[in-house]
Amino acid sequence: MDLFNEESDGGLNQKQKSDFVNPHEPLATRMRPRSLEEFVGQEHIVGEGKMLRRMIESGVIGSLIFYGPPSSGKTTLAHVISREINAQYVELNAVLDGIKDLRKVVSKAEKVQQMNGRKTILFVDEIHRWNKAQQDALLPHLESGVITLIGATTENPFYSMVSPLLSRCQLFELYDLTRDHVLEMINRALEDEERGLGKKNVEVTDAAKQHLAEYAGGDIRNALNALEVAVLSSDPDEEDVIHIDLDVAKECIQRRGVRYDGTGDEHYHYASAFIKSMRGSDVDAALYWMVAMLEGGEDPNFIFRRMLILASEDVGMADPHALSLVNSAHEAFTKCGMPEGFYFLAHACIYLALAPKSNSAGAIFSVRSEIQHNGIGSVPPHLQDKTANSKQSRYLGVENASDDYKYPHSFDHHWTPQDYLPEEVQNKDWYTPGNIGREGKLWDRLEKIKKAYAKANKGKE
Repeated sequence: MDLFNEESDGGLNQKQKSDFVNPHEPLATRMRPRSLEEFVGQEHIVGEGKMLRRMIESGVIGSLIFYGPPSSGKTTLAHVISREINAQYVELNAVLDGIKDLRKVVSKAEKVQQMNGRKTILFVDEIHRWNKAQQDALLPHLESGVITLIGATTENPFYSMVSPLLSRCQLFELYDLTRDHVLEMINRALEDEERGLGKKNVEVTDAAKQHLAEYAGGDIRNALNALEVAVLSSDPDEEDVIHIDLDVAKECIQRRGVRYDGTGDEHYHYASAFIKSMRGSDVDAALYWMVAMLEGGEDPNFIFRRMLILASEDVGMADPHALSLVNSAHEAFTKCGMPEGFYFLAHACIYLALAPKSNSAGAIFSVRSEIQHNGIGSVPPHLQDKTANSKQSRYLGVENASDDYKYPHSFDHHWTPQDYLPEEVQNKDWYTPGNIGREGKLWDRLEKIKKAYAKANKGKE
């Protein structure tokens, strides 16, 4: 908010203020890109000739929504844009700030616009956390041009943001940063004498750099923080050189960063990859995506629930025991917990991936569609409850219609031809069995039943 106080900044413009280097700030903060030339990644939107770059270079910036995974550079890019077009910059966090804070921003933005005609860029982090009323509150101020919005979200904006706001913004999707992007920033930090470590006599082996870049998981801040810790915690040698080798790098960043958000789109992407890998009988891929979710902090119970569903939806009658096995593995997990629980997760995952597949249980949705569209037929008389019909037949003095029911166990093979559906749907076949695994044997029995039924009906003609 203080950025709007023209008296407190001595009239400095955005570039002059952001040129100041605070030596007490973390390396990652000092090395934050200040211009498009310094910005790494997202070449598909800020590369030479790309739309967003052309907008920035022209100085004509409309309201924007940046949609992408954590640590992909959404906040940094907003800073770069405000600096490039020399606009006032103010930031709100949708988790902490609301309409009251927005009103303060708008009030000060109006004053700045009247004083010197400068734009005000309002950056709203995690904008998907604002409810409909809060998002709607932005609309009149975007229409009037008092503020230019840059919103950042990790969730699909078409699901998490209101349509009127989306229609007033241009949407840009950001992608995960790669190891090469992180490595570029590591090298830049080591060479930069003003903001980085260039004034220190530091030698970092290629293996150490590669380790930092790989284990950062696409998070530049993570990599630079680890690099700074490595440098500050290492003593120089007799020639005043600080050596950072692979062992030191491993000590400073021991756990590989995992790009996973258990509440956002990544949650659904990973779960989808996990399910599709099991459905496709790729054991290694199924284990990979399952562990990726677990390493990202996913609740194992969620994974078991997905496997229970797949046991019926995709394995189904081809291996009816799959459902019991997954349920037993889940029960064992609740009794033993982690880390032994990994065995039960793997047991269920491997079994489902290797099991024969059938989606015939989905026949229930075909039947449901039939009933929803055409209603429910009457229960054939011979299938009706005999006791209830007995009371009716005695009262009316008629025969009990249920007496025509044929008890299957009284016949050979415990089966006899008989109609079980209402007359209007007797020729429907909703269930289409597979011929794999256990269902193949059940299919053979069904075929024999159908042939016997057809023969019996033919004899009636």
